[in-house]
Amino acid sequence: MGNGTRTPRERYRTQVRAEIKERAWEQIAASGAPGLSLNAIARQMGMSGPALYRYFAGRDELITELIRDAYRGLADTVRAAAASGADLAGLGRALRAWALEDPQRYFLVYGTPVPGYHAPDDVTTLAREIMAVLLDAARDAGGPGGTPLDAHLAEHRQWAGEHPADPAALRRALSFWTRLHGVLSLELAGHFTGMGFDPSVLYDAEVDGLTHAVP
Repeated sequence: MGNGTRTPRERYRTQVRAEIKERAWEQIAASGAPGLSLNAIARQMGMSGPALYRYFAGRDELITELIRDAYRGLADTVRAAAASGADLAGLGRALRAWALEDPQRYFLVYGTPVPGYHAPDDVTTLAREIMAVLLDAARDAGGPGGTPLDAHLAEHRQWAGEHPADPAALRRALSFWTRLHGVLSLELAGHFTGMGFDPSVLYDAEVDGLTHAVP
């Protein structure tokens, strides 16, 4: 049903859910995802706790919705970059731009797991959509294979889903993904503060090194 045919009640529900999510992001920015409280959000919005639970059944449902939004945002970012002709290096820079735009969104999906929370299967599917774009670029990059890691990944490729990438492309994509996330996580957590260099230069050097050095 399109926006023009929704009832006022449906439009109101969509607006309230959007505001709840905005308040949730504010809480996460202030105290982290483990401190997320629907009752606190209800007080901020001038609602009772039971009234807010009509929009989200509990904390886990709200966290899941936030994670879905974050993954969708990143999936859209990398797909748009790929559609514009970005190679592995371009995808790496698109990832950093997305992360810097909203670090809390980044940490919710790639940071420390929220205690007691278990994501539903469709969240894993969204994550694989992002990896599929990276695997396409890794396969297009070409290069020789035959390393021990290639052989290992050929036997344990469940993380790649149904993507037809060869073992060498799997290795290139996984190396790219893990090393760039390592630099990003340290930067966004502030671990480079006071070290006297520009993290963007380090990140670009990692991107370039991975693009040219990973066979």
